[in-house]
Amino acid sequence: MHMVSFVRTSATIRSLLPRASSISKIMDSSSNADTGGSQRLFTLAQHLRQYKAPSFPEDIVEQRIEESGGKVVTQVGFPEAATPVGQNPEKFRPKKAAVLICLFEGDDGDLRVILTKRSSKLSTHSGEVALPGGKAEEGDKDDGDTAKREAMEEIGLDPELVNVVTVLQPFLSKHLLRVVPVIGILNDKKAFKPVLNPAEVEAVFDAPLEMFLKDENRRQEEREWMGEKFLLHFFDYGVGHKKYLIWGLTAGILIRAASVVYQRPPAFVEQNPKFKVPQNVSNDTTLP
Repeated sequence: MHMVSFVRTSATIRSLLPRASSISKIMDSSSNADTGGSQRLFTLAQHLRQYKAPSFPEDIVEQRIEESGGKVVTQVGFPEAATPVGQNPEKFRPKKAAVLICLFEGDDGDLRVILTKRSSKLSTHSGEVALPGGKAEEGDKDDGDTAKREAMEEIGLDPELVNVVTVLQPFLSKHLLRVVPVIGILNDKKAFKPVLNPAEVEAVFDAPLEMFLKDENRRQEEREWMGEKFLLHFFDYGVGHKKYLIWGLTAGILIRAASVVYQRPPAFVEQNPKFKVPQNVSNDTTLP
């Protein structure tokens, strides 16, 4: 997935988070018999269950825009609440999708997130980094169901291993697909034996969630949409000899997730303008 994120001011972020002790301190606590990995993840889950995403107008959540291949990979997108529709638009119904932000505790006690690299054989966005996810299907009970089902189909992640704890504010993708980030906890990382769907996924890897708050190995580009300027963020990440570029929708969602989990804004300016969806929406309408 790929999209730009515009995180709210630090004061607003803090107002949306639980008032208990800092989650970052929980994850920084030392490993010992009393605070094993499962206990720390349990405490993290308890904190995240208290998080409530900002509300957004339901009457703008409807539109008939198709996203290529049913997936949610795109170069840029925006938090839905920051993307008002123009005056007197026709009611529109975006296709709904969900992505899984699957968190687990690494060997060094850091909080990590599972990511994928799309197959190089795909006709669109080939070889790009994405979160597991895709469009909702009729049998899905909710966004958590969608995200876990897609993760199972793409990388063989058993839904029973993932404990969904909260969802974040929906994002609108470049093609106006409504994407809900779902945060899930993977308590037993060793139980996850990746089985990749070669038609969709070339590789699966993980990265530290906190990196998306740091101004390291990051660059940005300025873009413009309907007279409003914004920043597109790019993160470089290496695993051994392999190098990955995390940007767009994926980067934006992970910036938001890290801000919520660690209860602080990123160390860089995101530039959060108010974007508008054009009044005349069609199947060819895209964001920049």
